[in-house]
Amino acid sequence: MQGTQVALESNTFFLIIEYIAILCCGMVGGLSAIRKGYDLFAILITAWLTALGGGIIRDVMLGAVPPVGISDRGFVFTALASGILVAVIHPEVDKLKWLMTTFDAIAVGMFAVNGTEKAMLYGTSGMTAVFMGMFTALAGGLIRDMLINEVPVVIRDKHWYAVPSA
Repeated sequence: MQGTQVALESNTFFLIIEYIAILCCGMVGGLSAIRKGYDLFAILITAWLTALGGGIIRDVMLGAVPPVGISDRGFVFTALASGILVAVIHPEVDKLKWLMTTFDAIAVGMFAVNGTEKAMLYGTSGMTAVFMGMFTALAGGLIRDMLINEVPVVIRDKHWYAVPSA
């Protein structure tokens, strides 16, 4: 296990995956807030919690406190930057529904990989790691949908939105 832990912790690939997922998810969350007519502060909060909410809850459940969603400057700035970015370019982004759906799917996949990897680093069982990965991938969207007062996509989507993350 020690060799696996060192390999996972030092892998730049996983860090890149996490930053891309944060950016993608933050843009999706920010755009959802824009569609509801929220102000810039609400857009930033929605982008931040959409991008990092699943990881915050995962870290608390794993006992990794403070969670990286509030302690890692790079992650927080990336999430807030995604909110600012989508607030500035939202008329163009809003027209690209396919692109935003693709970003959301990419983020779900990347967060599932990252959440599973972090759970493995904390020595959880395989099943626990899978659930932590799935929870990391889906919780940000759940938080987003609750913030903007909509039925969560995981519940309302008839295409089994959660299955690929498992």
